Amino acid sequence: MRHLLSASRLAVAAGLVFAATAVQAVPTFQIDTVMTGLVTPRGLAFGPDGALYVTEAGNGSGGASGPSLTTANNRPMYMGYSGAVSRLDAAGQTRVLSGLPSLGTATGTDVSGLQDIVFGNGQAYGVFGLGSSPAKRDALGAFGAPLFGSVVGLKLDGSGSVTKIADIAAHEAAYDPGGGGIDTNPYGLARTAGGDFIVADAGANTFLKATLGGVVTTLGVLPPKPNPLPFGPPVFQSVPTAAAIGPDGNAVIGTLTGFPFPVGKAGVFSHDFASGATTEAYAGFTTLIDLDFDAAGNLYVLQISANGLAAPGGPGSGVLIKLAPDGTRTTLLDAGLVAPGGIAIEETGSHWGPTLYVSTHTSMPAGGTVLRITPVPEPATYAMLLAGIGALTWVARRRRA
Repeated sequence: MRHLLSASRLAVAAGLVFAATAVQAVPTFQIDTVMTGLVTPRGLAFGPDGALYVTEAGNGSGGASGPSLTTANNRPMYMGYSGAVSRLDAAGQTRVLSGLPSLGTATGTDVSGLQDIVFGNGQAYGVFGLGSSPAKRDALGAFGAPLFGSVVGLKLDGSGSVTKIADIAAHEAAYDPGGGGIDTNPYGLARTAGGDFIVADAGANTFLKATLGGVVTTLGVLPPKPNPLPFGPPVFQSVPTAAAIGPDGNAVIGTLTGFPFPVGKAGVFSHDFASGATTEAYAGFTTLIDLDFDAAGNLYVLQISANGLAAPGGPGSGVLIKLAPDGTRTTLLDAGLVAPGGIAIEETGSHWGPTLYVSTHTSMPAGGTVLRITPVPEPATYAMLLAGIGALTWVARRRRA
């Protein structure tokens, strides 16, 4: 009897080990294209209706026509009305807001338009980029000039209404934190629990707070860093591109880095609202373009390129990385992400983790998509789980016998 009980206990232990191993296994992913035909898709967010919304920055005027300005590096940009917002719900894909101003080169690339989207109290909000001096906006007409470089309210009811809320570009013009000329390009947008907006300005290397009343405050300036490469300027710019609110309620800012886009030199910064301190929480990324947290406090970091945007062999695929609260870093995907631009997280209750949505072709004038990335257990995990269940079943039968 003692021998039988010992064998039973060993089998139970084995079954529990099998089951525990199955539970802890890292999943693989099923990737499905769920939205197509988008024009420079970037920011993603789920609305209060449960639908997924994506901003389309557009492709400018589609040529060398229309109102124009020059960027900080003297590149001509032409304004058209190719920007939009599209929605994905159970009925399919629909463009719910169109005719938004968009700035692009004559080939429809390097676009500034509606960069990001967030929701709050049932209302949609967005941020328009610029990529130039605020003074040059006047050339963009009565519709374009007030919107570029601003946080806006978006009506997604078919009315096409866009309302200016806070002028980030005008604030940067007055502050000019870099001291080397005025360049502003609001890119990433987040919303605090209190209803304020956090904006990552990729042109001024700043991140800012904007209120619904239009008051803008600079929270921090991210300094340049020494260039480790044998070519390019002596320093490279930080270039903030992403903003999120962490589980502790504080702001998190992701950086792309500027030319020559050195590999492994982009970082994630944390800003404490109470103390005003900004620290680099995580380093070692490359061309970070967006980030977001899941309900468990994991931070998902999206890189537009694995190799850097100036790599001789090309930028390579985008990369999706998961950062656990304890700092453990896991690369989830490093292939098949063509110039990704934004990430959204859908909590499904699955043990294997949330479903992720990523926009792609974010720097191209056509062919934009949104991918749904669903975690699924590896085949070996199923085998371990079945083995564990089988062992427990065997023990139960022996004990009954």
